[in-house]
Amino acid sequence: MKKTFTLNHEKIKYPRMVDAAKHEVKKYLKRERNKTLPEDADYWAFDCKFGNTAEDAQVVHVAEISNHISDIEKQDLKSFYVEILAKPAQRQQADLDDDE
Repeated sequence: MKKTFTLNHEKIKYPRMVDAAKHEVKKYLKRERNKTLPEDADYWAFDCKFGNTAEDAQVVHVAEISNHISDIEKQDLKSFYVEILAKPAQRQQADLDDDE
């Protein structure tokens, strides 16, 4: 997903537009997580960017996207850009040999 959300609408109030943007991001993440994983992968990892525009977008963690959208709402900005790309990943094994 690479999308610029605009938060101004003549009939829909600003807080509802912000909620709709958060909902769309959550819906996309859920849809991607429910896709079938390749055999060599354990989970879906996400490469995320967030910013006021596509050129200003910075790398963020997937769990921070909702907080960034809330910050946009506090600043009363009229648009923001979010980029979320799913990729299969494997969990790292923890080293249990430290006891020896």
